[in-house]
Amino acid sequence: MDIAHFLDILWLARIPILKGLGFTISISLLAICFGTLLGIFVGLALTYGVRPLRWIVRGYTDFIRGTPVLVLVLASYYVLSTIGLDLSPFQAGVLALAVFCSSHVGEIVRGALQAIPKGQTEAAKAIGLTFPQTFAYVLGPQALRQVLPAWVNTAAEMVKASTLLSIIGVAELLLRTQEIISRSFLSLEFYFFAGFLYFIINYAIERFGRYVERKTAIPS
Repeated sequence: MDIAHFLDILWLARIPILKGLGFTISISLLAICFGTLLGIFVGLALTYGVRPLRWIVRGYTDFIRGTPVLVLVLASYYVLSTIGLDLSPFQAGVLALAVFCSSHVGEIVRGALQAIPKGQTEAAKAIGLTFPQTFAYVLGPQALRQVLPAWVNTAAEMVKASTLLSIIGVAELLLRTQEIISRSFLSLEFYFFAGFLYFIINYAIERFGRYVERKTAIPS
């Protein structure tokens, strides 16, 4: 491997790579944020919803979790357009990843909420707290400590799943890398470099999770 030649090509291709990296970070961040918010409601519905609502939400989570991400991406872009909902590749990609993320976060939240003793919810009702207040001050902080490790894994999976959006034309990091390889023929070098950038993103997510975990830990 000619390092000098690779560095020359990398410098010339710095703008496309940075744009692709920006797209990857934006897509992942939006999918994680929207997926987490929706997943919290999914988890609440699975835990505290009335029986018909639990059935509907259970069907949603089981269906989404059992569907490959690639199928969700293609459905968001091609199927929705047939019913008049025309989304850009970027919007369709964020939607698909957010929906997939929400199903996993919902199950994580459900497990964490069910692990909290029911007596705490009953005690919150006894002192006059509404359910939103109970979740914000009693259930949420305890559940947060339990969901963090699994949430970090899910967030990292969303970053890796963003590579599938190249199939619908989203110019994220992998597609930009492939375009550069098609011109330079330095496949091994640029795939390794792209892998390193993905590692940096996921490492940042992992460190963020550790930071929140330390901040929410109960002092011993």
